[in-house]
Parts: sequence; structure tokens; C-alpha cells
Amino acid sequence: MAKASEAYVRAGEREVRISSPERVIYEATEATPEVTKLMVAEYFASVEDGLMRALRDRPTALERWTSGVREGMKLATGPQDRNADAFYQKRVPKGAPDYLEIATITFPSGRTADEICPTEIAVPVWCAHMGTLTFHPWPVRRADVDHPDELRIDLDPQPGTTFTDAVRVAGVARELLEEMGLIPFVKTSGNRGIHIYVRIRPEWDFAAVRHAAIAIGRELEKRDDGVTTAWWKEERGERIFVDFNQNTRDRTIASAYSLRPIAGAPVSTPVTWDELATLSSPLAFNLFTVPERLAADGDPWAAIDDVHCGLEVPLALWDEHPVELNFPPDHPKMPGEPPRVQPSKKVESHWDAEGNRIPD
Repeated sequence: MAKASEAYVRAGEREVRISSPERVIYEATEATPEVTKLMVAEYFASVEDGLMRALRDRPTALERWTSGVREGMKLATGPQDRNADAFYQKRVPKGAPDYLEIATITFPSGRTADEICPTEIAVPVWCAHMGTLTFHPWPVRRADVDHPDELRIDLDPQPGTTFTDAVRVAGVARELLEEMGLIPFVKTSGNRGIHIYVRIRPEWDFAAVRHAAIAIGRELEKRDDGVTTAWWKEERGERIFVDFNQNTRDRTIASAYSLRPIAGAPVSTPVTWDELATLSSPLAFNLFTVPERLAADGDPWAAIDDVHCGLEVPLALWDEHPVELNFPPDHPKMPGEPPRVQPSKKVESHWDAEGNRIPD
């Protein structure tokens, strides 16, 4: 029997083995050549500075595309997707190397899990060996997994809106956040969206950080009528959705310098605010262009850890209007939460004043 192919990638002080290095992960497009599994591993090694700034000491879930990315492939998001082509790995995979460290996190259900906690670049490179394209770090550090040190503003374009609309709203958000005494950093999502991050002091729990995000989203709605915080898609219209629930426990966003499972191997790429203002498309940021950009110009987020801000101002806004919004469906029903039913299907007589379903 022929021996399976393998290759080794230099990652910091280690040589990391990559099995099936020739496997095609991304097929060629008109703009980009094909990408192999070995190239993915080499990419992660080449963006060490920025990638480790995003992942270091953070519990991290893996988005694994073990067969590569093809049109029509599906990512599993729950038990109903057992036959999907890709999946999230929230627990440390079997066969992990001895240098891989962990962090223990608690899910909304109260269950716990040991997640990968990257402390050196060899860990993301080994994850590439396992078919990982996208890293989903929690907004916490291993030393305190219950108090986020990041506020995340996810600007999600809805049907009928464009990346350019998201750029406009990001500019409004920057102005608002700076008025609040916060220091925002921005990146492309790798698709059509934009992510804004603020380092914060780890003094507030997930609930408080989420409330700060809701307050910020509501203020953005007042400043730009192309913004919405409506949880139900049928109510969003052709606007940019501020996904406040990305600040909820066990909700994560693709990290800076992660690849995305989209043709052309796009990268979620940090940019300067001046650069964002002139950016018409994020597609030029991909596996082939980002390493050179990082090597030449450095990481636009190099100073992100220099100052950790407070949430006093957005939380004061929340206190002025403490009306709860819906949580993700996998979370327990929360105090004050509206009914978990689409507004178009809601029958008032079926729900009590606290938003609980009245048994038939």
C-alpha cells in the first residue's frame, strides 16, 4: 500500500505535519489560482503576527471544511445537518499535539467544554492540517472566560443592500463610538459585511456587553435610516443589520486573518479607517494578497491591545431604554425577552405578559 502523502510547514519553532498537502481546498477562479491544503497551512504561518493577535489566549472554535470548498456545500449549524459538508468543532479534536493548550468555557445550557486556546502559531497551522479555514475566538481571554475584553459590532448587509452601504454605516458607527470615548478598529468580514471591534476592560459580563451593543445599535438607527436592530428578518428590510447577539455567550465572529469558505479564498482583513472609506470591494483581500500586504505595511490592528476602554456611556444609554431584544434560539428564555415567534405568525392570545407561550 502506498504511503499517504505529507508535508511539513515551519511554524515558529516547530515543524507541523500536514497530511494530504495536495488536496484542493479552493478551486481556481478567474481571479485566483487553486488553493491546496498545504497552501492554507503556509498562509496561516505567513500571517502569524496578525492572526495570533486575534487568537492568542482565546478559547477558539474551528470551522472545518475537510473536503474543501465547492459551490453548494453546506456548513452544519445543528443536529439537523448531520450530512453537511463542513462543521464547527467546539471541543479539542482527538489527536491534538501536546503543545496545544486549552481553555474551559461554559455554554448557555450550563454544559462546559475544553476548547482550543492558541498560544503559538503552530496551533493554527495544525488546525489547517485538520481542515480548518476559519477561526471563531470567544471575546474573552483564558484568564477570565466570563468577562469579555472585546465589544463586537457586526454590520450585516441584508438583501437589497451592498458592501458600500456597510462602509457608510461603519463610518457613522466610528463617529458614534469615538463620541462615547471608545477606540474602534475595523475589518472586512471576508464577504459583504464589516466588523468593528473595541477592546474593553474585562469588568462586565456577557449580558452587559450585549446590552451595550444593543444601545449602540439603537443609536445608529437614529443616525442612519439604513440601519436596523430588528432580530426577525421579515422586519429588517433593505438595511444594514447590527447583529447585537454576536456579543452573547457562545456567539463568535470569524477572526481577523481567517479564511472564509467562499470561492477565491477571501480573508477577513483588518484595514485602516481611511482605507475603508475608499474601499469598494473586499475581494482583493485573499490568501494570495494578504501575506504580502501584512509583510509590507504591518497589521492595521497592531495597537488594538494598547488601550482597554469602558462601557459606561453605552450602558447609560441602555439604562434609559432597557427594553430587551430576542436572544439566539439555542439560548434559554431570558427575563424580559420578547416572544420567540415571527411577528407575522404571532397570535397575541397565545402569549402572556412576560413573553411565555400559554399552553393550549
